[in-house]
Amino acid sequence: MANDRPIYFDNAATTAMDPRVVEAMAPWQGELYANPSSQHGPGRRARAAVNRAREQVAALIGARPQEIVFTGSGTEADNLALAGVIDANRGEPSHLVTSAIEHPAVLETARALQRRGAALTIVPVDSVGRVDPDDVRRALRPDTRLVSIMAANNVIGTLQPVNEIAEVARAAGALFHTDAVQAAGATRIDVAASAIDLLSLSAHKLHGPKGVGALYVRHGVALAPLIHGGGQERGLRSATENVAGIVGLGRAAELAADHLNSDIAGLTELRDRLIAGIRDACPNAYLIGDPVQRLAGHVCLGFSSQEGEAIRLLLALDEAGVAVSTGSACSASHTAEPSYVLQALGFDAFRARGALRLTLSRNNTLEEVERVIAILPGLVSSLRRIATSRR
Repeated sequence: MANDRPIYFDNAATTAMDPRVVEAMAPWQGELYANPSSQHGPGRRARAAVNRAREQVAALIGARPQEIVFTGSGTEADNLALAGVIDANRGEPSHLVTSAIEHPAVLETARALQRRGAALTIVPVDSVGRVDPDDVRRALRPDTRLVSIMAANNVIGTLQPVNEIAEVARAAGALFHTDAVQAAGATRIDVAASAIDLLSLSAHKLHGPKGVGALYVRHGVALAPLIHGGGQERGLRSATENVAGIVGLGRAAELAADHLNSDIAGLTELRDRLIAGIRDACPNAYLIGDPVQRLAGHVCLGFSSQEGEAIRLLLALDEAGVAVSTGSACSASHTAEPSYVLQALGFDAFRARGALRLTLSRNNTLEEVERVIAILPGLVSSLRRIATSRR
């Protein structure tokens, strides 16, 4: 690999489309353009492609094809899960439980539902970002309709004990939803063997296209639709289906399932080498999030006494040809503000501005990891000298 090739370590924000996904989508963006609701031959062919993708997505998470609802994004899937459950019980007391570090797609939807009259409890996390199932148990009430806890955090990479929490919710008669946008295709998920009732995922986080997602809805779970119209997707998401995007999601899900074991093993090795190399070279570096229960390709670091330099460090890495993040891409317009995720872990406002997120995919290599380990310490040292000179 040429040394001047850019290094992309921001895969939690979005992944590159796999060439095999691009190939699968190509006909549906050109000559195969029929509406899948049409009854003629081209329409039936488009419907068959959508149904095939439904099977591929279902297989990734252990669901049945009829339990998959295609959406326009992971955010829409989260909105449909939360609002769909609460609105299906409209007129009755409704209580929702979620955590302090959920993605804004969940937290902001929960707060919107609270403004409309639903009761909301936000449970805390510990210092590595884990939700205690006992905290969820204590938060439950007779009118709790839904518990929503993410499978893996997008900022710090921590994995949650979702199967255990799902069992807690089920025992209390509540439904359980998990935002698995970061986890689907990166961790093993089997909804058939768990008490998960609803699960959100997104194509562009697993080497598929942007603008398409899916919601798993366990058979028998009642949801009210967000979007009304012609009744597509079992009446839960009316609109002419994005056939090309859905085909891309299906193929990406199939490839994720095929690569899952090798991806987890390979990314864990790269992740651990990246963490060890940076910590050896930068004595003030510290890992944020659970050191063991974390996504295989996810590294979130702070640099003690230099947290205020995180944006400058990101820009310096960008200048050196390395793309990373200081947190969620969805919060990029609030980079001057402390991260609510880090504050929930107990970070003060200064330290909560200082995370550097490096996230890997199956496209990354050991050579790239070694290059970043070689580049980063000098940048950290330079910024330390600049910060010291200003004091």
